[in-house]
Amino acid sequence: MSDRSLRGMRLGAQSMETESGVEPAPRQNVDYVCEDGEKITVTFAADADIPATWSSSAGKVGVLAEGEAPAAEPDKPVRTHWDMLLERRSEDELEDILKDRLKILRSKRGEKV
Repeated sequence: MSDRSLRGMRLGAQSMETESGVEPAPRQNVDYVCEDGEKITVTFAADADIPATWSSSAGKVGVLAEGEAPAAEPDKPVRTHWDMLLERRSEDELEDILKDRLKILRSKRGEKV
């Protein structure tokens, strides 16, 4: 008897409630334009903060159609491992550390120091 009562029904997969009387939240469509002229339309909530740029699914970056392009942020100079090391130690300190490590390595190999 218990198996007949659930026949044809997926538990938790479907709501028995209807959508009558349900109103979606207010929305707004915002247009972005890519450098190649492609137009991207994105739907936002009416009270959402609109970003100045938007990336399309194709990887292109669009700018607001009704706005100006944001100012480009200055690029950070590339910091190498050597630059970061020199921030912590001087070259003289590094020379001393290298000499000490070479002594230890050579003593392990049985070489004369």
